[in-house]
Amino acid sequence: MTSTVSKTPTGTQNQGLAGDGGLGARLYRGLSRVPVWALAVLWLLPTFGLMVNSFRTRDAQRNSGFWRITPDEFSMENYRTVFSAESVNPIGDSLLNSLAIAVPATIIPIAVAAFAAYGFAWIDFKGRKWLFILTVSILAIPLQVALIPLLRMFVGGAHQTLPFLDKTLTLVPAWGLNGTATAVWLTHTGFAMPFAIFLLHNYISGLPKDIFESARIDGADHFTIFWRLVLPLSIPVLAAFAIFQFLWTWNDFLIALTMIGSANADALPTTITIANLAGDFGRNEHLLPAGAFVQAFVPLVVFFALQRFFVRGLLAGSVKG
Repeated sequence: MTSTVSKTPTGTQNQGLAGDGGLGARLYRGLSRVPVWALAVLWLLPTFGLMVNSFRTRDAQRNSGFWRITPDEFSMENYRTVFSAESVNPIGDSLLNSLAIAVPATIIPIAVAAFAAYGFAWIDFKGRKWLFILTVSILAIPLQVALIPLLRMFVGGAHQTLPFLDKTLTLVPAWGLNGTATAVWLTHTGFAMPFAIFLLHNYISGLPKDIFESARIDGADHFTIFWRLVLPLSIPVLAAFAIFQFLWTWNDFLIALTMIGSANADALPTTITIANLAGDFGRNEHLLPAGAFVQAFVPLVVFFALQRFFVRGLLAGSVKG
């Protein structure tokens, strides 16, 4: 008795997905043939148009697109106006204000979170697991809902009268930080701490256990282990978080507007200054491209200086072993 076994050709099993007639397969093959540089040009085209317009006058920007530019339209007048002392919102001082916000708001979370992440990863204490979960769960709190309560705390002056004691109880002390850069970087620091602890903990907990046991055998305490071993080994993830945090604080608009606003024009960061460059009814909107490229210069320098750590930091803790 002869049994017949039906065989299915290998290439026809998934013809709907990868066959010659499949729309998805044809689209995939078409995209795979597109050079990487073509995708990069397409991605950078809006930024290139913004850069070209930053060198054009107001009339030139309104009368034609950037692709119709002529050599005689190039001018540095927009950049001179942005940095001019006669400008309504000179951008030079605001760059220093942005640095005064971004640098502390980057360094402080890294310093505190690195200690906390090491403690959660390698120091055994009661309630460690639940405290770590509680810390990371703060990531679920939206920043926007906490801005006004934080502003009330920084301003201070919240009082409550107790009628049965005939006295006034101060609920929130007057910090006097409204309208200052300190209020902005304190807010950024507070909300960056849970993510920093989570990211650093994933990386530090994946370090080889043998190096910690060897260090303890040699008599090293926790601070020595952290300073001599953990920090040098954690440079990639520290640099990756520094890039994220610096870019976030440098480009922030909402927190700076809430904490500073119009209370202190001398402390405004670059983002608010650029928004104010347009003036009333957008009469000076032609200055915005120039201001945007001035504002983007510092983040580009930071990113390219630390880019070799970027990918390594992004993969921190994702693979163990």
